[in-house]
Amino acid sequence: MDKINLAEKFSLFTKHWSPKIIAELNGQHVKLVKFQGPFVWHAHEHEDELFLVVRGAFKMEYRDRTVELQAGDLIVVPRGVEHRPVAEHEVEVMLFEPAATVNTGNAGGDKTVAQADWI
Repeated sequence: MDKINLAEKFSLFTKHWSPKIIAELNGQHVKLVKFQGPFVWHAHEHEDELFLVVRGAFKMEYRDRTVELQAGDLIVVPRGVEHRPVAEHEVEVMLFEPAATVNTGNAGGDKTVAQADWI
């Protein structure tokens, strides 16, 4: 039941597209991730995902539209919806998702993190 300082936790890693777990509640992981550039198109068959922009900005691309997000904005991607986050510059994002969620969903590939590290 200690506090978690987001700036401190973000300072502990530099690798993009490699989410880190900072908390767990009710079967959900709270993760931090830094990213830049495009991710892979993917969907999560059984999980919704929440993205909260802590620092920077990014675009959440869907096949039929794009949503621009800035620091302080959040978006929920419903299960089954194909999406791709894209950031022109480095962005820091907090994720809320079920503990079993794999970052690349149904896409797999070299950006897959099968088990995120705790920091």
